[in-house]
Amino acid sequence: MTTFTTRPEITGTFGVVTSTHWIPTAVGMAILEKGGNAFDAAVATAMTLIVVEPHLNGLGGDMPAVIYSADKGKVQVICGQGPAPAGATIAHYKAEGIDIIPGDGLLATVIPGAFDGWMLMLRDYGTMTVREVLEPAIGYARDGHPMLPRVANQIRDLADFMRDEWPTSYETWVPGGKLPKAGALFRNPDLARTWTRIVEAAEKATGREAQIDAARDAFYRGFVAEEMAQWLKTAEVMDASGRKHKAVLSAADMAGYAAHVEDPLTYDYGDWTLCKQGPWGQGPVFAQTLALLKHTNIAQMDPTGEEFVHTVIEAMKLAFADREVYYGDPDFATVPVDHLLSDDYNRERAKLIGSTASLELRPGTVPGYEDQVARTMAMLSGQTGGAVYEPTMAHLANAADKPTEKRGDTCHLDVIDRWGNMVAATPSGGWLQSSPIIPGLGFCLNSRAQMFWLQEGLPTSLAPGKRPRTTLTPSIALLGGKPTLAFGTPGGDQQDQWQISFFLRYVHHALNLQQAVDMPLFHSSHFPASFHPRTMDPGVMMIEDRIGEAAIEALRARGHKVVVAGSWDIGRLTAARRDADGLLRAAATPRLMQAYAAGR
Repeated sequence: MTTFTTRPEITGTFGVVTSTHWIPTAVGMAILEKGGNAFDAAVATAMTLIVVEPHLNGLGGDMPAVIYSADKGKVQVICGQGPAPAGATIAHYKAEGIDIIPGDGLLATVIPGAFDGWMLMLRDYGTMTVREVLEPAIGYARDGHPMLPRVANQIRDLADFMRDEWPTSYETWVPGGKLPKAGALFRNPDLARTWTRIVEAAEKATGREAQIDAARDAFYRGFVAEEMAQWLKTAEVMDASGRKHKAVLSAADMAGYAAHVEDPLTYDYGDWTLCKQGPWGQGPVFAQTLALLKHTNIAQMDPTGEEFVHTVIEAMKLAFADREVYYGDPDFATVPVDHLLSDDYNRERAKLIGSTASLELRPGTVPGYEDQVARTMAMLSGQTGGAVYEPTMAHLANAADKPTEKRGDTCHLDVIDRWGNMVAATPSGGWLQSSPIIPGLGFCLNSRAQMFWLQEGLPTSLAPGKRPRTTLTPSIALLGGKPTLAFGTPGGDQQDQWQISFFLRYVHHALNLQQAVDMPLFHSSHFPASFHPRTMDPGVMMIEDRIGEAAIEALRARGHKVVVAGSWDIGRLTAARRDADGLLRAAATPRLMQAYAAGR
């Protein structure tokens, strides 16, 4: 008997593309058909995601990517996470009357890193020109794309605010004063013109690589940076603090920025090796959770049973508690990653996983970091009161929160080509709710600075040039030393939580990709949220009702504060795999009815 899945696991040998929207997936596949490689396809897919999922990412946002280059023979991380501007000091924000950085507006902005990250990928790993990878996105922005219902709803809910406070956004998203309709064609001509001007600037140079560098210059040192800086000189914007503030971002900040490549953090789990970005993101949480679960019998547990859910939740609570104390930009803070992933440390930590739910935030104490633990815990002692959700998960929040919701979320894409190149990338930031549209450019800036604290002496304390501890966390996993699996999801603090469930079920239970993606998901909001207003809900977890009433009641009996979500309400996972014989596989979640996998 065939086991039912919501969609088939896509299989083939030529190439596979997955993303959180069907149109970018089709665009990526078209690039592969034209002879492009996985890196070309990833860039084109990402640019199109900006057009069709503007509530989840934008040209002024950020991106990390974990990649495998068959030519180079190694996994690497592309860091397209921009750092804080030179003027982003704690003293300045305190002088502005800010205690917690708002989740929107101009004070929340860091240098936009996504475009440079994608252009770096295209130049050093791709084969196509700027024009070739931008043409599909330009076409959809210029000629129109069917607007998602969630985008139309988001614009409707924010229309009055935009009209009164962010008029440039109102002009873009409510053209002619008429609210856009779900499913109708929508255009962003200013964004199309911006990309077209970048292509034209690129083509003044000779040679593919020189053209890509010219495109980077047009964005960071040319007309985009100039028009952005000119607007920022006078722009004063209402934000979540209830007051108007000016930006600290400048043309000099833009001019000095460049994305870069770094080695991944790796962790061995059985025959698998997980590859993530370092502690400037939350990726090591995934590795820490696996390190804890090594000391349990997780592989033998029913993957939809309450014992499995309880054990994973409790392990994640411990790993995320360490995230709050230790993680930060390693260029500014010494992060004891080796100790946090060591067998001895996690063997002792795993003993804290009992039969009942913990209601405490319990970071471990690494020798020499006692003061840091104490400072962090003292600061967090007042951070309680209600889970924070991002807009793709806004349906999980209280209905009363929705009308003023301005938090954004994220997209994800995975690509594997016939040569074995792999990309897992999670573009985000610069969503339409984050700040006003920059006049004439058709996009807005990000709000990633909200992940900094305004208290001194912490790894995540605000400082010029420091990367925020992003929640973006794509994954590649090796099997027997060979790059095999690319996967990820949007979802802020939930990203690694959903990925952990997917990964454990996949590697321990002989499932295909789509079966693993379809299984009921769950997550915890026990620890401090990364997004404004940085709240936490001790002991609270959410789970899809398909897990079954018996499991839900058993979790409650263990002391978990269980919030039950709808059957298909949690997570937006996508995944792709390359078998040792070259067979390719791909899958995408049916949740929210947007994500799609394609391949042949």
